[in-house]
Amino acid sequence: MKKSNFVLLFSTLILCVSLTSCGPSKKLVASQNRVDMLLMDSTRTHHQLNDCNVQVNNLQGAQKSLEYQNATIANDLKALSSSSKLTIAEQARRLKTLQDMLQNQRDVMSKLKSSISDALMKYKADELYVYIKDGNVYVSLQEKLLFKSGSDVVDPKGKEALKTLAQVLNNTKDITVLIEGHTDNVPIKTAKYQDNWDLSTARATSIVRILTKDYGFDSNLITASGKGKFKPVRGNDTAEGRAANRRTEVILSPDLKELYKLLE
Repeated sequence: MKKSNFVLLFSTLILCVSLTSCGPSKKLVASQNRVDMLLMDSTRTHHQLNDCNVQVNNLQGAQKSLEYQNATIANDLKALSSSSKLTIAEQARRLKTLQDMLQNQRDVMSKLKSSISDALMKYKADELYVYIKDGNVYVSLQEKLLFKSGSDVVDPKGKEALKTLAQVLNNTKDITVLIEGHTDNVPIKTAKYQDNWDLSTARATSIVRILTKDYGFDSNLITASGKGKFKPVRGNDTAEGRAANRRTEVILSPDLKELYKLLE
């Protein structure tokens, strides 16, 4: 009996609650929907705020990175500017030193030319002449002063000229000497010389021996070479031209070791 009454009472209560809730259920649903929308808006706003904060942080980081790069570039430019100034100053000093050395070499060679010209002034122009070319002093000795035709034996008059030249060379420092033999283009072939090249080299060698063995010039500073007919100073179509080409040149060059050191 009690159980039946309890069930009846519970059923009645449920029915009353159901009946009383039928009126406000729409408002409740609407409120719930509004709450849900507000929650969604809040979540979206929160996400947007987080995104904005991230972007702000990224911009701040980018600004700091840019400021650091600008500072680094400024420091590099400052260092480069200082380095460039030093380099330019150093190059200017080296250029000035180089110019001074070159001028000194020109002065030395000019003085050497004057000394040789004065020492050999008794010889005629068709026997020898002295000139400067490409910074070197040339003493051009004609065949008629040194050799008989087709021979590499130096005549006494030629030896006297070489002795005078050696006296000047022995008193000159920091030079090297090249003895260069030349002929005309008339072919020669004898038991001793195969061709003009052979003859020109033999003549240069003869002069080297005289300057070093007879007159004491340093053998380490002298070289013999022969050009044969391949470096004429005049055309070989006349007797005068061929005579001018039959010559032996003593080429005096300044010692450029210090100059090369500066250029390294």
